Amino acid sequence: MSTKTDYVDEEWMHLRRSPFVVAAAITIADPGGPIEIAHETTAALKAASSPPSREQLLIEVSQEISSMVAQKQNPLEGFKPQGSTPADQAVMDEIGIDMSEHEPAQLKEIEGETFDLIVTLSPEAHHHGVELTRVIPAEIEYWPTPDATVMLEGGDREQIMIAYRAVRDSLFQRVKARFLPAGGGPSI
Repeated sequence: MSTKTDYVDEEWMHLRRSPFVVAAAITIADPGGPIEIAHETTAALKAASSPPSREQLLIEVSQEISSMVAQKQNPLEGFKPQGSTPADQAVMDEIGIDMSEHEPAQLKEIEGETFDLIVTLSPEAHHHGVELTRVIPAEIEYWPTPDATVMLEGGDREQIMIAYRAVRDSLFQRVKARFLPAGGGPSI
């Protein structure tokens, strides 16, 4: 029987994240709107908090997730995307966008700038964006976006590319709907 003590910290962190990675993959496979993403997230949290069997490993993962949630901690804690990956570069190359010179920036890195609109893609970024709107006059919109870098850890190349394409295409459609007149702009 496997228990938490059988895993090094990094392996345990991956096990703790796994219910949420699966939920993100399910959400990407059949994308809905923000309400559907909230439902999937709630279902994942509920499933992760109640193990499907009495196996000790599942109980320990469940207890840790429940404890973190009770303490208002993020079960995905510690995960931060680190720049571009070959997969995100490849899916952007497919539509003619060169990502080689682009580096992601966090909101805290661009404080002091002024904006008309802040669009956030993760709960953490949205929380920080809301804080920013207390000191700068900007609108804020939250576009919940699954993180393709963790959705299919260990998946084969084609599964990973499908996940990245789904995120790319979903964001592309959101940008078109928000910023272009109806029916305007390029398509993927």
